[in-house]
Order: sequence, then C-alpha cells, then structure tokens
Amino acid sequence: MSATANPPANPSGVRHVAATVAATMVPPADSLPDVLPNERFNARGMPIRELRDELRRIPNVRNAIAVVSTLLQSYGVVIAAAVVNTWWAYVIAFFLMARGHVCLNILGHEAAHRLLFSNRRLNDLVGRFLSYSSYTAMLAYRRAHFAHHRDEMGPDEPDLSLYAGYPIAKDSWHRKLRRDLTGVSAYKNLRVLFSAARHGKREAIIILGLHAGLLGLAVAFQRPWAYVVWILSWSTLWKFSNRLRAIAEHGGMQRSRDRRETTHVIRQSLLARYWMVPYHTGWHLAHHADMGVPWTNLPRLHDELVATGWITPELEYPSYRAFWKACSSGDGGNASQRATGTSFLAFDD
Repeated sequence: MSATANPPANPSGVRHVAATVAATMVPPADSLPDVLPNERFNARGMPIRELRDELRRIPNVRNAIAVVSTLLQSYGVVIAAAVVNTWWAYVIAFFLMARGHVCLNILGHEAAHRLLFSNRRLNDLVGRFLSYSSYTAMLAYRRAHFAHHRDEMGPDEPDLSLYAGYPIAKDSWHRKLRRDLTGVSAYKNLRVLFSAARHGKREAIIILGLHAGLLGLAVAFQRPWAYVVWILSWSTLWKFSNRLRAIAEHGGMQRSRDRRETTHVIRQSLLARYWMVPYHTGWHLAHHADMGVPWTNLPRLHDELVATGWITPELEYPSYRAFWKACSSGDGGNASQRATGTSFLAFDD
C-alpha cells in the first residue's frame, strides 16, 4: 500500500510533484544480487506463468470474512461504546478505532487494486463504502495509486514530497509526528475534502453525506460522543500510524527499475501486524513486485523471492522501530544496520 493517505492539494485532481528523491536510504549495490529472471520470475521480481496465475487468485470467501471482521472492528466497536455509554467505553473505542481505520483503509486499498472481490461491481461497491467510512475517496485514490505503482519515486509519484529527504533530523521527525497526533494533518485533509465538495466532486459529496448521516444517527440516539470518537481517532491515531507505515514503505528511496531501490523490507512482528500493518500490508516489496497479488498471498510471494536470492537478509530492517531510528538519524544506515539493527487518499501534509 502506498502512502497515498495524503491527498492532492487541489480539488480538481491529484497533485504531482516534479522532483527527484535523494537516494539517502537506498540499499548498497552489493546487497542487490542479479539473480533474475529465472523460470518463475521476470527480471523485476514479478512471478510468471503458473506461479503468477496461482498467486493472483482472488479469495472471495476469505475477503468477505475480512470485510465483516473490519466492520465489526470499526462500526461494531463504536456501536458497542455507544450502547455502554460511559466515558471509559469511549476511551477504549478511541484506541481500538486506531486499528479500525487501518483495516478500513487497507481493505479499501485492496479494492482499489480490484483484488477484494472477483466481481468488479461488488468489489467497487464494498471498497467505496469501506474507504468513504474513513474519509478516503477510493476512485481518486485508485488513479493516484496506480501512478505510484507505474513509476515509484518518478515525476508523477503522488506522494513524492512525503517520501523525499529521509533520513531527517530527529526533531524534524518528531515535529511531523506531532502534527499527526494533534490533528493538524487531518485538518488539512478535511479542508481539501470540503473544498472538493464545493467544487462539485462527486466522491467528496458522497463522503460528506455519509458522515453527515453517521453524525445524525449519533445525535438522534443521543450518543454524539460515538461520532466524536470516530473522527477523533482518525484525526490523530490513524494519521500518526499512517505516516509511520508510509515512510517505512518508501521513505528516502529512489526512482529505479529495481524495486529493491524503491521499497523497504522490514521484518514483520505480531504487534506491528495487529496495530499498523494488518492484512499482510507489511510485505510491501512483494506487493510492488506484483500489485496483482491479493493480500493473502503476499507472504508466500515474499518467501519465494527470498528463496530465489532476490531479497537478501542485508535488505531487511529487523523491526519498524529500527527503521524509524534510522530514518530519523540524519544518515541512511547501511547493510549491517539493516541486518542487525513508516490517502491513503482522503482527498497533504
């Protein structure tokens, strides 16, 4: 999943930044062995023939279960808090909705890739509802996100300004995270969303209509805090989590035909997979090697690429914490640090 949680700054379309990314966190050439193509992969790490067909099979039933689970972990959590209607229930819901918004956006990302359901109409209908629930315009996101996949870090990369310049000074890193945690980043996103609606953008109007309805329901049932929890968790915890994940995907990398120079590899822990990168989002290099592979098969694709020698131990950061330390250190680290040692489109930071 790209960072594209940071939407275009103008309501008429996606903002493209004409710039180049300094190769400050790009792995050294000696950690990028030239082992492809072979009988199972092309030169860029994409599976071919039978393996590709097998990995690209969409798991409709499993995805339906994932959608229901996500709705329970988002709408269900807030409804439960409204039923209990105590201050501590809303506090718990506020923190649980950090994961709820992550799940809504990640399955929305899956739908943007047309990988949620094999039926295109159902895929888009469900994907739009999930995305709109978390203030993300899925169709606009799809257009921007495909530009991201066509040429990562290139001149048409919609999130180039987000990824550029890493590693940065620690105080700069903390300043960015404070903006996310205090709602400043979310305010900018919402301002663009309202501007898009004023300019007649259909998705923006639908999103605002949906959330006006949700707010109306909360007020009608005398539970206004239910909607406050929903939007406040998105405005703070989700924005914070989204930046951490996004920078860990592409921060400080460079435009390249070799996707190992555009996308980081980070070891996946259970805690990170629960709170920040559920639905196998953290196997991000595999996703960029073949964006047509559903989330369920990304770990297998990653393991296949490791087995070929294309993904090496030297490429991997041992944890997200190790990566964030490197990206805020003022130097990009090196292979040994990796081996031992974070828009979605809502309508910019």
